[in-house]
Amino acid sequence: MANQVKVFGVWESPFSKRVEIALKMKGVEYEYVEEDLSTKSPELLKYNPIHKKVPVFLHNGKPIVESLVILEYIDETWKSGTPLLPQDPHERANSRFWAKFMDDKLLPAAIKFVKSREQDVIEEIVELLSLLEKELKGKKFFGGESIGLVDIACCIVALWLDVIQEAVGVEMFTKEKHPKLYKWSEEYMNCSIIKETLPPRADLLAFWQSRLQPSATST
Repeated sequence: MANQVKVFGVWESPFSKRVEIALKMKGVEYEYVEEDLSTKSPELLKYNPIHKKVPVFLHNGKPIVESLVILEYIDETWKSGTPLLPQDPHERANSRFWAKFMDDKLLPAAIKFVKSREQDVIEEIVELLSLLEKELKGKKFFGGESIGLVDIACCIVALWLDVIQEAVGVEMFTKEKHPKLYKWSEEYMNCSIIKETLPPRADLLAFWQSRLQPSATST
């Protein structure tokens, strides 16, 4: 049976883009379906009845949900292209830890900031970014010389966090505060696959500016 791959996502979602990046890195052809989360399609509700959110990954009619789970499935299913996870068991476990760190620590802090704009949340985010900075350990990417699972998970930092801080008018992630991580983001955003997959920065900035009302926040 030929591989039939479909991705349900929304253009502004970093989680949808994680899946597309992984597929392109593996050279896998896929069909993309843009969802409207205000009127979710019957297919989305059918394939992700529990969370009712994107991304949904469909392979030969079988759905998989949750972006990090999908990334591991892609890596295990297609051996072409760049491996997303290292072969060494300890390094694989470490990669999983830092990918989860993004979703369990940094993302909730970013959501909390968007809702509250509080100074202590900014400080929390800066501290979490500093932990990522240390984990880079002078490497080009978290995966070494090539983009891997952690790098794809961190696309939220490379684009979305940078856009949100500009939309709100605060500084959390800067070259001065996190020089290694900032250099990583430049290398990451310069990758041809990343460039062609992530939404244009101007469009994403306009999207967030339309949703974030000015708020008095001391920096």
